[in-house]
Amino acid sequence: MKTFRLSRIALVVLAAMLWPGIGAEAAGSRIKDIASLQSGRDNQLIGYGLIVGLQGSGDSLRSSPFTDQSMRAMLQNLGISTQGGQSNAKNVAAVMVTATLPPFSSPGSRIDATVSSLGDATSLRGGTLVMTSLTGADGQIYAVAQGSVIVSGFNAQGQAANLQEGITTSGRVPNGAIIERELPSKFKDSVNLVLQLRNPDFTTSIRIADTVNAFARAAFGAPIAEARDSQEVIVQKPRTADLARLMADIENLLVETDSPAKVVINERTGTIVIGAEVRVSKVAVSYGTLTVQVTETPQIIQPEPFSRGQTAVQDQTDILAQKEGGNVAIVDGPDLRTLVSGLNNIGVKPDGIIAILQGIKSAGALQAELVLQ
Repeated sequence: MKTFRLSRIALVVLAAMLWPGIGAEAAGSRIKDIASLQSGRDNQLIGYGLIVGLQGSGDSLRSSPFTDQSMRAMLQNLGISTQGGQSNAKNVAAVMVTATLPPFSSPGSRIDATVSSLGDATSLRGGTLVMTSLTGADGQIYAVAQGSVIVSGFNAQGQAANLQEGITTSGRVPNGAIIERELPSKFKDSVNLVLQLRNPDFTTSIRIADTVNAFARAAFGAPIAEARDSQEVIVQKPRTADLARLMADIENLLVETDSPAKVVINERTGTIVIGAEVRVSKVAVSYGTLTVQVTETPQIIQPEPFSRGQTAVQDQTDILAQKEGGNVAIVDGPDLRTLVSGLNNIGVKPDGIIAILQGIKSAGALQAELVLQ
């Protein structure tokens, strides 16, 4: 009996169902997992700051003049005169600080901050971020960040060797940003709720509206939801309902989602993602690889003793051509299991699977969208 390994297709991520029938067990997804509230969006914050306390791995002040200017300005604000001297310290680094302000956040709560080097610093490990203001797109300050920087990578260097793992020029300040300003929010004053689908789809949008209306008929006696398009579902607030409690009830309703058939291919990593709805018409596939190996083994030829000859190099080249594969396999994918089994039977490497899927798409037999990354 011949055995095929699924690992030869690299990483085949089965997007929904691996075996027929399993989808029936997972009845659906919660609305909170497939849609978000329009007024509950995140906001991006950004700031410019300094990291101090580095162990000689900071910016070179000659190569990064903005670091020197920022350090002098900070010291002057603290009442320390910096005129008449030039600093050569390498324990300071200029960084960009970014953070995400979550919806409905209140002043005094903390969020994580991310720091990234701007100059020629080699590592931010062991540094401390000095108080940095974080502003939004409107120019207002919404948070202030400060604290110790956590760097996951490391860098070890000697006279003749250098070892680096991960990225040492960026890190995080866990809970290092304190929210100072509250976003203007009128959630309680809203007349309706707008649910935005994370993966726009008309079928899923209609199903969400039908599910919410079925709940509303039982709770309030009338439908309250309407699908505006493939991404938005409008939910009107009943007079007797509390908006927060209504949203809590709606977001836990189960909806069976739907999505278009897609095959996502990443040629750099050899990753293949096949959706559950992908279908392949019956096609015959033959795949063969030609491997050419060229080996150079030069030989040194020495002259006879006491002769006037010279040492010479004689080139020797061996060329080996080997052809593998070439078997013809029938691929017919009425369901995901059959499709994966058919691709497995060909027994080729990830790059071959990618080439086969592209060829099947060109032949018009792949009933799905092919996305190349």
